Amino acid sequence: MSKKLISFDLKAEFGFFKKPDINEGICLTFNMLHKPALLGILGAISGMKGHRKYEEFPEYYNRLKHLKVGIQPLKSDKGNFTKDIISYNNSTGLASDERGGNLIATEQILIKPSYRCFLLLNLENEIEKKLFDNIMSYKAEFLPYMGKNDFSAWWTNSMEYGDIREFDFSTDFKIDTIFIKSEAVSSYISNAFGRSARLNIQPFVYFEKLPIAFDEKLYQYQYADIVYSNAIFSNEMKMSLNSIFYKIDNAAIIQLF
Repeated sequence: MSKKLISFDLKAEFGFFKKPDINEGICLTFNMLHKPALLGILGAISGMKGHRKYEEFPEYYNRLKHLKVGIQPLKSDKGNFTKDIISYNNSTGLASDERGGNLIATEQILIKPSYRCFLLLNLENEIEKKLFDNIMSYKAEFLPYMGKNDFSAWWTNSMEYGDIREFDFSTDFKIDTIFIKSEAVSSYISNAFGRSARLNIQPFVYFEKLPIAFDEKLYQYQYADIVYSNAIFSNEMKMSLNSIFYKIDNAAIIQLF
């Protein structure tokens, strides 16, 4: 099997990764790009069909859900992106049963979100080979967007990695991507922060519960507790067994899930 690890930097002027719950009439957004949203973007790049029928998964999800992906926020404030609240009118008459057919929607949006996306592709698979070719040549079959079709996205800095190996956690570590935690990290923070302080690093730890897949019986998100940090952690911390950690170019450590 011909495996290839690649990355590309995905960005947009605005983003909206809608949370399924609504708070006081405001639709909220996840801060971090999550795997189901990334699969939709990859489906657009490779030309696969999207949502067409209620309680039926789109073509892109059925064909790409097995992919191992990694996500690293870029140009963020300790993992957080600037957010704003916007309101707009939908007066098509098809949006709701509001009097006069005018729906006033209020949404929280991300400002200039950008992420480095890692993909482990099997180039012997026709679909994954096309995805590889399109990403490396900056070509998309359909316009990708950052969670909402009003927010078109593009990518730069497509890269292939030759020198990769699985990380064995024989030493303390810092993970450059977001990662899934399998236990509380608080007991490892003091050691991590002490080491980081000696290296003149201002450490932070960012948490968010994010979708990583769909429950295919309930048609709902499956969630995981996600961490993003610049701290150095003790190798005694247990990591998720349902993922792969790679050390790339003898430096960065990434999690693919």
